[in-house]
Amino acid sequence: MNEIQIPRRNNLDAFWMPYSDNKYFKSTPRMLARAEGMSYFTPEGDEILDGTAGLWCCNAGHGRREIVEAIQKQAAVMDFAPTFQLGHPIAFEAAARVAEMTPEGMDRVFFVNSGSEAADTALKIALAYHKARGQSQRVRLVGRERGYHGVGFGGMSVGGIGGNRKQFGAQLPYVDHLPHTHLPAQNSFAKGQPDHGEHLADTLENLVALHGDTIAAVMVEPVAGSTGVLVPPKGYLEKLRKICTQHGILLIFDEVITGFGRIGKPFGAERLGVTPDIMTMAKGLTNAAVPMGAVATSNEIYQTIVDGVPAGIELFHGYTYSGHPLASAAAIATLDLHKAEDLPGRALAMEPYFEEAAHAMQSTPGVIDVRNMGLIAGIELEPTPGKPGARAMEVFRTCFDKGVLVRVTGDIVALSPPLIIEKPHVDRLFGTLDEAIRAVA
Repeated sequence: MNEIQIPRRNNLDAFWMPYSDNKYFKSTPRMLARAEGMSYFTPEGDEILDGTAGLWCCNAGHGRREIVEAIQKQAAVMDFAPTFQLGHPIAFEAAARVAEMTPEGMDRVFFVNSGSEAADTALKIALAYHKARGQSQRVRLVGRERGYHGVGFGGMSVGGIGGNRKQFGAQLPYVDHLPHTHLPAQNSFAKGQPDHGEHLADTLENLVALHGDTIAAVMVEPVAGSTGVLVPPKGYLEKLRKICTQHGILLIFDEVITGFGRIGKPFGAERLGVTPDIMTMAKGLTNAAVPMGAVATSNEIYQTIVDGVPAGIELFHGYTYSGHPLASAAAIATLDLHKAEDLPGRALAMEPYFEEAAHAMQSTPGVIDVRNMGLIAGIELEPTPGKPGARAMEVFRTCFDKGVLVRVTGDIVALSPPLIIEKPHVDRLFGTLDEAIRAVA
C-alpha cells in the first residue's frame, strides 16, 4: 500500500474521443498543441491555418489577450458560485450584454453550458410556456430533416441526422419533421440564399392539419451548418414565421453557429429579417474559451411562465454551471471584442471575397456544388462509389498535412474561419483545399 505509483505513459488510450474514428486516430494521430490568431500549431511547431474557427466557435481568433485576462482575473476573485436561489453580479452583467445584441423584445437570457443544453432548454421552455397559458395539449415538437440541434435527447429527437440517432433506439415521443431545403437540381452553386424552395415551408400547414393544436414549437437553424451548409431559400423563413404565428406555434432559431457575427450580423435573425420567439446560442458566445451557451426568449414567454406561478420556482430546470463566473467573464470580454472590432461588420465586408473564392472551386474536379452565406461555405464533393464520406475525409487529412484545418460532414467540406480572416488567409485556405481535392480525386 506504500508503493510509489508511477504515472502510466500517455499512450492515448484513456481519452475516448467524441465524434471520432478512435481506432484510426490513435494509429495516426494529428495533434494540436497551441493556438494564436488565425492559426493552430502542432507539437512539432508546424502552423495549421484554422479554416473552421475551431468548431465554428473561435470567431475572434485564438489566444485573445482580453479574454484570457478576464478569465484569469475572475478565477482569482471567485472561481464558482451557484445560481440556484443565489446570484453573482457577473452573470447578470453577461446576460444584459447578450440581451443588448438579441432582437428587440428578446431580453430574457437563460445560461447553459453548450449548444446541446441550449436546444433541450429551449424545447422545455416552449412546453412550459404553453402549459402556463392553459394549452397543455401542445406537446408536439417539430424539427427538420438534416437539422442539427446537439446531442441531448431533445435536440437529437428534433434534429434530423440519421447517424446521430440510429445507435440509441427510441427518441422523444410527439416529434415530427419538416423536409430539408436542399434542392440541388434547382439551386446548385447558388450564391447566398437560393431562389427556389420557399414552398417547403408550407409543409408545416400539413402538419397542423394532421396534428391540430398539439404543436408547441418548430425548431430550425437559420443556416444549417453541421449538415453541410444549407442556406434557407428566399422567403422560406418568412413563410415559416407567418404560419407559426397564425397557429400559435413558437418558432425557435438554433443560432449556435449563426450567432455572434458568423453571417455578417450579430445573429442570423437580423441578417435574414425574421425574428423567432426563442433563440439558442453557444460557441461564439465566449469565443470557446470557457464552455457556455444560452437561450434568449421573448419577454412575453418569460412573463407568462414566471407570472403563471404564484410563488416558488417557476421553471424546474437548470444546470450546476449555469452562469458560471469564469464563463460569464469570458462572455463579457468576448462581446466587448465583438463590439470594439465590429466582428460582424468585418465578416460582412469579407463575404464577397470569400464567396468569390468559394465559387471558384466550381472548376475543381469532383466538386458538385458550392453553398455560402457570410463566412460559411460548403464545398460538396462527388462521393467515391460505395464509400460515402471517404473522399471528404481524405481531403480533410490531406489539408491538415498541408497546413490547413477544414471540417467535413459526409462528402461536404465545411469552412467557417475566424471572423478576423484577411484576404491572404482566404487565398491560402481555398488554394490548399483545391490542391487537396485534386490530390485525392
